[in-house]
Formats: sequence, C-alpha cells, structure tokens
Amino acid sequence: MSEFGTDISSEDIVDTLAFFDSWEDRYKYIIDLGRELPPMDDSQRTEANIVRGCQSQVWLASEERDGRLYFVADSDAFIVKGLLAVVLAAYNGKTPTAILEFDIEDYFGQLNLIKHLSVTRGNGLRAMVKRIQATAAA
Repeated sequence: MSEFGTDISSEDIVDTLAFFDSWEDRYKYIIDLGRELPPMDDSQRTEANIVRGCQSQVWLASEERDGRLYFVADSDAFIVKGLLAVVLAAYNGKTPTAILEFDIEDYFGQLNLIKHLSVTRGNGLRAMVKRIQATAAA
C-alpha cells in the first residue's frame, strides 16, 4: 500500500498553497501532487474500490498495518488525482481514531479549496473523505 502522505503532511500542503498568489498556480501544484501518487495496481481497480459520487472514475483501496490505515488511490482525471493526494496527506498512515478526529472541514477551509471547485468536484471530494472515514469507523 501507498506511503504517500506519510512524508508530506496536511500542514505542508496548507503552507505550500498559501505561497501561491493565483489559483491557477495552486491548481498546478495540486495536479503535480497527483502525479506523485504511486500507481495503483490494476488488480485494485475493482467495482468494490470505486468511490461513488465522483464525476470521474475514482478508486480507493486500504489496508491496516500496525494499527494504522494506508490508502492507495487513483483517478482518470489529473485534478482529481491531485485532490486525492490532498486528502491522503491528511489521512494516510494515521490510526482510525486520528482519521475520525481530524477536522477535514477546517483543513479544506485553510486550503480555501471547496469554493474553487465545481459542485460536482466538491461532492466527489466529500465522497472520497466519507469513504476513508467509513473505513476508519469499521
């Protein structure tokens, strides 16, 4: 499973995005983050791993190791891969309790992200988060 997000934190992303003056530059950074996601094995692109509620195709798989959850994710859209990277930076390698206690709305607020996404992208982002939270709660 992917270690993405264990070497880059949600705080790192907030700090880096604050550095950019324009949303065009911020989008480029988010897309670049998505390019850093490790490739998802084709065997994980299953119906069970599809995240419902996303405009694009999104797959999310997880495994637990030593009491921590690790996720691997992929999408057929570059910006969505970047949004997955933003989410994984907040959640990957954390305990289920830490995942459930993390204030994702505050994180998105610090990023000033939601209002710069289309309604369907925003809904998809929330669907990704709900899937991760449901995994942590299971």
